[in-house]
Amino acid sequence: MAINRPYHILLPVNLHFIAFSLAGAFFFNLFPWGKWIGVPDFVAIVLLFWNVHQPHKVGMGIAFLLGLLTDVHDAVLFGEHALSYTLLSYGAIMLYRRVLWLSLGAQIFVVMPLLVIEQVVPFIIRLISGSTFPGCSYLLNSVIGALLWPVVSTLLLLPQKRATNPDNARLI
Repeated sequence: MAINRPYHILLPVNLHFIAFSLAGAFFFNLFPWGKWIGVPDFVAIVLLFWNVHQPHKVGMGIAFLLGLLTDVHDAVLFGEHALSYTLLSYGAIMLYRRVLWLSLGAQIFVVMPLLVIEQVVPFIIRLISGSTFPGCSYLLNSVIGALLWPVVSTLLLLPQKRATNPDNARLI
């Protein structure tokens, strides 16, 4: 089955842009709406994006550090988000070649289980430590995060799709 979609030769990614996008996602998680049902974990989505598109530059170490920062901010058991972000990062790095072959619509079905796993790990840790059951609507955040995947992918790839010297005579 042939996939007819335009292929772009991307410019190299700027490390400052990666850091800015991860910091921006972390600051989005700092807002008070982060605890509401239906609001996705922006750090997880952006981290997943960079693990799929730049696995050699954004790896499990950065995921672990972002998880520790999230644990400190949320005042939860130290290491639960670090573990979940690290597992998310590991899964994304293991699947990144397969994900990149799929269209953005099909990538949702690969991204969704990864985001569900990222959300289930703190859920299990909290249940083991004696917290109450938050309900099944808790997993709605990862479904909405997966549905946001095409928008996030498009926005984060825009700086790399610019042509340095556009030439109308060239096809590439």
